Amino acid sequence: MIRNPRDLKRYTASERANHWVVGICFILLALSGLAFFHPSLYPLVNLFGGGVWTRILHPWIGVVMALFFIIMFFRFARLNLMGAADWDWLSKVGNMVDGNDHDMPAQGKYNGGQKLLFWGLALSMLLITVSGVVMWRSQFDFPTEMIRVAVVVHAAAAAFMIGLIFVHVYAAIWTRGTIRAMLYGTVTRAWAKQHHRNWYRQMTGKN
Repeated sequence: MIRNPRDLKRYTASERANHWVVGICFILLALSGLAFFHPSLYPLVNLFGGGVWTRILHPWIGVVMALFFIIMFFRFARLNLMGAADWDWLSKVGNMVDGNDHDMPAQGKYNGGQKLLFWGLALSMLLITVSGVVMWRSQFDFPTEMIRVAVVVHAAAAAFMIGLIFVHVYAAIWTRGTIRAMLYGTVTRAWAKQHHRNWYRQMTGKN
């Protein structure tokens, strides 16, 4: 893909690699986790070499995802703190959904919706990780009652996270020019000015 040298740098190679490691781990965990969620989905274990290997790999992939998510969290947490402009943006999100996004409140690097998604994913990740550790019987020995609660929490948090990821992917596809930021690290100036005006001003010094 030929890119304009005037395009704005949105993500570094390291940030993109961090994102894709978490994303790939999420897909693997979702598939392996769904295999154990319902008997009709059990054939998914064949993607991992069978039931035994799926049970072995699932928690270790979870460890990798948790570690890389922690890195991502500390990289982007400060940029995702909610402010008055973010709540104002969320109150008018219906206009954007209707295709009238030119009068939306000016946003920084992330808008209010992206910030809420970030914190929702962080909460989900925390619950999934803690409950997953409690359920990891080959490594830990927690009381049976704790394990039962952890199973429910793990499933609920995982379902919530899957829903958030669907929203994340849909929004990235729906907002043209967004996906290239995670593929190549850059966005056009027109994209930045339309969707993240305050960030555009910060990056260019222009209005």
